[in-house]
Amino acid sequence: MLTYPIEIAGVKRALPICPLNETLAIGAFVIFGDPELTTAAADALLKIAPEYDYIITAEAKGIPLAHEMARLAGNQKYFVARKKAKAYMSGVFEVTVQSITTAGEQKLFLDKADADLICGKRILIVDDVISTGESLSAVEQLVEAAGGIICGRMAILAEGDAQVREDLLDLEKLPLFNTDGTVLEGTLH
Repeated sequence: MLTYPIEIAGVKRALPICPLNETLAIGAFVIFGDPELTTAAADALLKIAPEYDYIITAEAKGIPLAHEMARLAGNQKYFVARKKAKAYMSGVFEVTVQSITTAGEQKLFLDKADADLICGKRILIVDDVISTGESLSAVEQLVEAAGGIICGRMAILAEGDAQVREDLLDLEKLPLFNTDGTVLEGTLH
């Protein structure tokens, strides 16, 4: 399997290059099951984070990062925009998202109890990788619907178009790839 070497917060990894279609591939970045990388990235992001009251992330790959950032910051509460409404949720907020790594439309949900805590607070949106920004936009819509104030957007990796966003703080850039594993020209800024 083709891989892409990367160093994030002092931790070296080789990301598998995975085709999305016949012309485009991505470097697969998964922090599930990697506490060394998750903790190092969370610590590095906290060092550059703006002042915030709560962290929010989209289910599911950003959860370990949000959890570790909250733990390192003193076991603060954090929120997860869920992919499905759960039985315990009441007064659910809902938005639709199209992600680069997920086929078809997805919805994100936020419980009213969480929305009540978010209202009027500074909210920091975090994720493992931001690429097209569609998931980020959906979380922004949820936060705004809840009356929260978005104070920052952070990711471990900025991929593709997200690399040039001025409103995003990230630790490293991740290019897009041709299916032969070569870097897609113009995608590493």
